[in-house]
Amino acid sequence: MQATRTVLIRDFMIFWLKLWLDGAKDLMMIWLSAVALVVDLFFGGRRRRLFYKVMKLGERIDLWLNLHGALSKGEDTGDGLFGASKAGSDTLLGQLEQAVRGGDEPRSGRKP
Repeated sequence: MQATRTVLIRDFMIFWLKLWLDGAKDLMMIWLSAVALVVDLFFGGRRRRLFYKVMKLGERIDLWLNLHGALSKGEDTGDGLFGASKAGSDTLLGQLEQAVRGGDEPRSGRKP
């Protein structure tokens, strides 16, 4: 089943949002990691943990963003990326689906 034009445009906009957020996260992580390293080296003493906390933050953001995670499942559904996600899940896509639809099914009750 192929996605409609509306679903394709929606998925394109979601992908762009995810790419922009991923880029912003990368810029933020560059500076946070540098600051954390300096703090750990000069003020951390034997407890150099801030740098690793920054790395864990980046990992949590990556898991939430899940940039390409829904692609393998979404290609085969007529519902695109929303067909591959679970509404309300702890990912950006799941939260977007919950906000837009209120659940896993389209509000109109029909499949796109």
